[in-house]
Amino acid sequence: MQYNLMYYTENGTSDCDQTTNNLNTKDQALKNLVKYVQPDVLTVNELGKGTAYPQRILNNVLNTDGVNYFAYAPTSSNPSSSITIGNGFFYDTRKLVLHSTSYVTTSVSYFNFYRMYYRSNELAQGDTVFITFIVTHLKAGSGSGSNRFDQAKQLMDRLISIGRADNYVLSGDFNIYNASEDAYQHFVHHANPMVRFYDPISREGEWYNNPNFADLFTQSTHTSSNGCFSSGGMDNRFDFILVSDFVNRGIRKIRCLPETYYALGQDGHRLNGSIISPTNNAVPAVIANSLYAMSDHLPVVMDYELEATLAINEPESQLPITVVNPATDQLTLFPHLSHDTQLHIDIYAIDGRLLHQESVLASSAPITFDFPFPSAVYLVKITDNEGVSITKKVVK
Repeated sequence: MQYNLMYYTENGTSDCDQTTNNLNTKDQALKNLVKYVQPDVLTVNELGKGTAYPQRILNNVLNTDGVNYFAYAPTSSNPSSSITIGNGFFYDTRKLVLHSTSYVTTSVSYFNFYRMYYRSNELAQGDTVFITFIVTHLKAGSGSGSNRFDQAKQLMDRLISIGRADNYVLSGDFNIYNASEDAYQHFVHHANPMVRFYDPISREGEWYNNPNFADLFTQSTHTSSNGCFSSGGMDNRFDFILVSDFVNRGIRKIRCLPETYYALGQDGHRLNGSIISPTNNAVPAVIANSLYAMSDHLPVVMDYELEATLAINEPESQLPITVVNPATDQLTLFPHLSHDTQLHIDIYAIDGRLLHQESVLASSAPITFDFPFPSAVYLVKITDNEGVSITKKVVK
């Protein structure tokens, strides 16, 4: 999940203060969003400089309600004293381990590198999956295309100097208006295929204010400004997740799932409108309101598939039920219950729409029912009659 947090600091601009951009309000909104999406990795822009602000997110947002396994990877860049915000990287320590950090300096900002490896059962044999997340925030402004191209060139030159293709994920607020812009072209059509990035959804075009691309817009969540939030409504695709060829094709044990790429809360029906008006049916009202309160950007989300065995156990408080994954036109559950138990099953689309509900009496026999949905990623929530539940992601 990539998200521009919009001045998550108390030392921002004079217009973004604790009246117009209150951190307590932002904490609750961000908590609602991450509980809803449940990301394993959260990459962010406009995070306050220093350790206090990432620690605040850990304490107030991520490691709450019984969760205690998220960590922050400190950035290795050292912004000048005049810069009060930067990039950030949070991750689930049950699944990922920080290997190293590095950065590329540009005339405007930084590309921060976070090289991670997967905490798999194969670690004892020295085998795992490495992946490097690169987080950036390119120069803002419709007339700053040349600056963004210079920044893109500095990143690609660094990747060429590294001299190897690898698992790379590049994310951030690119501030790019259209696919014809030089920075975007330099990322996705670079002459050297070893470093070239791929846009998972493959929807190049003149995005800005174009109704044909309304479902991609990530900025702005507001039609009017309180002095801090940008105004104008949803008309720009500024926020991106791009992947290297290795991740695009799954060459080295990790593959992105393009069908899971989406902007949270975007239903494609709010060209130049806000994220809450007209009524947003893509997500629950509390999520739409949290998106509105948190930032003038929407987060973008994508899932990945890894060829490895996860070295963690499900919490004991969760229901002992296995969901067959991937699914076909039927979904099968294997309950491991000691006695007959009434189970309530909810199936959601990844954007939060409830697709199906079913109640069954289960013990230890397999449960199979029709799963007549198109290829995509779904959430299956299973709850027993005492309110204990689990939620599983299922790929079809």
